[in-house]
Amino acid sequence: MAEEQDSSAEKSQEPTAKRLEQAREEGDTVRSRELNTMAILLAGSAGLLMFGAYMIEALSGIMDHNLILSRQDIFDTGAMLRHLDISVMEGMRSMLPVFVILLIASILGPIALGGWNLSLKAIMPKASRMNPLSGLKRMFGPKSLMELAKAAAKVIVVAAIALLIFALNTDRILAISSEPLMPAMQHAMIILGWSVLGMSCAMILITLIDVPFQIHSHTQKLRMTLQQVKDEMKDSEGKPEVKQRIRQLQYEMTQNRMMQGLPQADVVITNPQHYAVALRYQQGGNSAPVLIAKGADLIAMKIREVASLHNITIIESPVLARAIFYNTRLDEEIPEGLYKAVAQVLAYIFQLRQYRPGFGPKPVLASELPVPDELRHD
Repeated sequence: MAEEQDSSAEKSQEPTAKRLEQAREEGDTVRSRELNTMAILLAGSAGLLMFGAYMIEALSGIMDHNLILSRQDIFDTGAMLRHLDISVMEGMRSMLPVFVILLIASILGPIALGGWNLSLKAIMPKASRMNPLSGLKRMFGPKSLMELAKAAAKVIVVAAIALLIFALNTDRILAISSEPLMPAMQHAMIILGWSVLGMSCAMILITLIDVPFQIHSHTQKLRMTLQQVKDEMKDSEGKPEVKQRIRQLQYEMTQNRMMQGLPQADVVITNPQHYAVALRYQQGGNSAPVLIAKGADLIAMKIREVASLHNITIIESPVLARAIFYNTRLDEEIPEGLYKAVAQVLAYIFQLRQYRPGFGPKPVLASELPVPDELRHD
């Protein structure tokens, strides 16, 4: 039932990168037969124009070799096979350049649009291909209608261009009959090459229409429903409930580790209610004070409770507390801009530890600590 609902749902979402990759692995890539045909026809006509003279000379040599026979060859029963062998080899050699051009075009044409893709899944038998209903659907579908329209357009356009070329070259074609054999053959090859090139150019217009249609048709076929996109995200990234649980466990582990290290703090600076940060400073070392705990609201209250339990001095300095909270990560040194303000706080803490009632005035912390404007966070 779920599959039926999914198949009947509107495919309103563009195919994802994973969907496109899966289709490519199955051999389903965008292709245009008209682009392949155009590449082969244009390359073949260009080959005729470039190597037509060479082919005519080779053809003339083959005719001379087979029509002008010596007396010895006439009475030699094996001469015919030798002439055939030489003729075939010469004919293949004369046509080899054009064959190479056609081979290159037949390779570059298909990969020009969808790229190179070798997939064994594309040749595996599928039951859907043997289903008569699926075959009828393909025969009368929009893609088949487009193919029929293209076939009709090709016939009409190519026929029109062929008639136009014939009309423009009628005098030149008729003049061939009055020319010597070799010039006539070369002249005929030139007319044939340009005529094929002109008719092949008709495929350019059809290709310009077919390529966007094939891209659009391929994209439409791979479009996905919203549920398919959600299922794919779950498969690739995991279920949201699992990810949330993992984040919660990671957060709890961080908090536990932070609370375990809190008794080593030298001072806790508060907002006084909303924020609390705990600093540790190793005297005699070259490092700056390190932030070993920080939190807001309930976590801040928990930090204050633990600090009170372990007799850690708590100082209220809203500006400095917020600056440390927003500009310092756990287990990292405080920013250089806060050195001076924190140094005053630590000096005050160390003075408090040495203070004895009745032996001089009690240390007092400055009400305004030097916190740079760029590090303040209101």
